[in-house]
Amino acid sequence: MIKLKNISKYYQTGSITITALDRVTLDISAGEMLAIIGPSGSGKSTLMNMLGCLDVPSEGQYHLEGKEVSKLQEDDLAEIRNQKIGFVFQNFNLLNSLTALENVELPLIYRGLGAGERRKMSLQVLGMVGLSDRLHHKPAELSGGQQQRVAIARALAGNPPVILADEPTGNLDSRSGEEVMEILKELNRKGKTIILITHDPEIAKQVRRVIRIQDGQIVFSGEVA
Repeated sequence: MIKLKNISKYYQTGSITITALDRVTLDISAGEMLAIIGPSGSGKSTLMNMLGCLDVPSEGQYHLEGKEVSKLQEDDLAEIRNQKIGFVFQNFNLLNSLTALENVELPLIYRGLGAGERRKMSLQVLGMVGLSDRLHHKPAELSGGQQQRVAIARALAGNPPVILADEPTGNLDSRSGEEVMEILKELNRKGKTIILITHDPEIAKQVRRVIRIQDGQIVFSGEVA
């Protein structure tokens, strides 16, 4: 599904070169559920941006479903993000002026889908996350857990093979966090590839494989007891 080979990312600050990722090699199989963990400044956010095609590496190769994406231009990367990757963020990233249903429909508009098809797909995924009774509520009228479920529904709407979740429980109380994790685990059981970015060890315990990154390098990859 995903293959990174010797990925490095450099940032220039004046005359100083900062290495955010240092020759990272990583394989992720279809249907995996894994967590990428590491302290602040370790490079995990940069790695997330690479995996999500939000940025391109300075060096190295990234293959997604067999296609080399590390050298593509922004328009092509945007199409891959829209077709292949569903994003879930800590801060939900919902539009406050839109209802839950309209928030989920929005990325489908960019795909060029007709109104009827958009509505059908959005209703289906909102039902999957238990929000059929909150379709016409705006974010301010929803709890944090409900907002994150809207965000998950939005990520699922286009049926992407990969869900990339950045601290998906970070702004939630423990009960809502558990509910969101159960939804993600159920999606994984149904075949979705789930990649979690987290600093929470309790979240990391719930996945099969953990990738620990430090100083821009992967220092551990495996199961955590």
